[in-house]
Amino acid sequence: MIVWLNGTHGAGKTTTSALVQHLIPDSRVFDPEKVGETLMDIKPGLPSTNNFQHWPPWRPLVVETARGVLDHTGGTLVMPRTVLVEQYWREINAGLAEHAIAVRHFVLHADHVTLRRRIEGDTVLGPSSFRLEYLEPCAEAARTWLHAEAEAIDTTHLTPAQVALRIAESVKNG
Repeated sequence: MIVWLNGTHGAGKTTTSALVQHLIPDSRVFDPEKVGETLMDIKPGLPSTNNFQHWPPWRPLVVETARGVLDHTGGTLVMPRTVLVEQYWREINAGLAEHAIAVRHFVLHADHVTLRRRIEGDTVLGPSSFRLEYLEPCAEAARTWLHAEAEAIDTTHLTPAQVALRIAESVKNG
């Protein structure tokens, strides 16, 4: 099974994924960003883009990497990654379904003010204009398709531990 944590920067995906991993037996965290980083390391580089998700190989490589890890280890992969393009999510989800991999899709969100405050106050990554640029596209995805495709959890007034517990309980209860 895959527990996919979607949502914009600052919603708590990375922090929550580590906590979820401790709550779901036989689970591991796999961040699909690592697949994007591998593609970014190709020399000479792939065609220029502002987001590695736009490279067509990224989506099937995420699917194949997740499938390969699950074939090797079994269990559950907790995957924290923002996917805001509906077509990209459909490609990933369909690819996982072709391999009979169950997906529990959660979208973490918070109000705009909270997200901005979290991004600007991030002591690990620091303030990021790149991350701030995704606030409106995420809000648009939430309005148009994302929240209909996932179980939405408002993280505005919850700690990451509370969010992780909700996710683990939801997965356990099916």
